[in-house]
Parts: sequence; C-alpha cells; structure tokens
Amino acid sequence: MGQGQIMLIRHGATTWSISRRHTSYTDLELTPDGELQARALGPALADQRFVGVLTSPRLRALRTAQLAGLTVTDTDEDLAEWNYGEYEGRTTAEIQHDRPHWNVWTDGCPGGESPSEVGERVDRLLTRLHPLLDRGSVALVGHAHSLRVLGARWIGLPPSAGGLLRLDTATLSLLGHEHGRRVVLRWNHSPAPSAEATSTARH
Repeated sequence: MGQGQIMLIRHGATTWSISRRHTSYTDLELTPDGELQARALGPALADQRFVGVLTSPRLRALRTAQLAGLTVTDTDEDLAEWNYGEYEGRTTAEIQHDRPHWNVWTDGCPGGESPSEVGERVDRLLTRLHPLLDRGSVALVGHAHSLRVLGARWIGLPPSAGGLLRLDTATLSLLGHEHGRRVVLRWNHSPAPSAEATSTARH
C-alpha cells in the first residue's frame, strides 16, 4: 500500500447520537448543532488535498461532508455503520437491562453484524483504497463504530480493539505510517466542541 494518509471524519450530531441510541440503517438528518459541528470542520480541512473522498451512503455522513466543504468522489456501503439489527434505536443501558454484560465489541447484535463481519467489510474497503493511497491521501466520512473498527484494523488489531478508540461526533482522526509501519497519527480531534465531548461514551 502507498504512503498516503487516511483522514477519518465522523459525522455531526443527530438526535439519536445525542441520546446514545444505536443508529445504523436509520437515515437521520443532522441536528442544527450537528450542522454547526460539520461546518466547523471546514477550516481544518481547507488546506488538505485528497485524491478521494468517500462517504457512507447515509444522509448524516453525506451532509457532514458537504458542510465541511469536501467534494465527495464516491459513496461506499462498507463505510456504513455497524448493523445493530434488533438493537437499532436502543441504548446500551436498555440492552443490558435485558442482557446483562452485553458488549457490542465482543457480542455483536442479533439480526445484525458480528465484530468479525464488520472487520471483514472494513478490510475490503482498505484493500480497495490501495490504488488511491499510492497517489495521495484519502478522506473517509462515516460513523463511530465502523470507523473505530477501521482504525483498529489499520494497525493490525482485531475489530474488538475498536472499543478502546472512543470517537465523538464531528471529529478528525488521521491514519498514516512511521518507519514503514501503519500507525495512528491523530485520534478524536475536535475542531469545535462536540455534543458528546463532556458526556460518558456510549460503549
């Protein structure tokens, strides 16, 4: 793989991200604050040059890219959020009321995806990025859990290790290389106050 960098951009806040409901295929718009967050990404990205900008097909990701001033070159279903299946729209506390000690990072979701399945599609995406990274850097606009898995897989860790990489709304993270090794150059950087920055993480 080339030496280009990967900028990971999590979308701005939605009503469900604020209330910590698991949101994958539900196609929510950004809140007004989420739109402000997305616009606040613009100055930090203005001087960046990307050979490709890929987003999840979900509206919250596409809108974030637009408001941040990015020109989307493609959408990719492999950038969609972890499919939560029967747990869509529920909080971790609600799920654990029925299933104590449940953890998405190890247990996955009934009717949805397992950690290994999310890891497999993230790996597919990274493989498809090879030609682009030979030419330069790439921006990926997506969602908390799938981007956390991608960060873990980039540095050779299992999908479950994404649980150790908190990712707030409207944040920038940067993956790259050092001495020929894949590394995390920056993680969870917020150009503007995040709606989640002062609260407890979902998972």
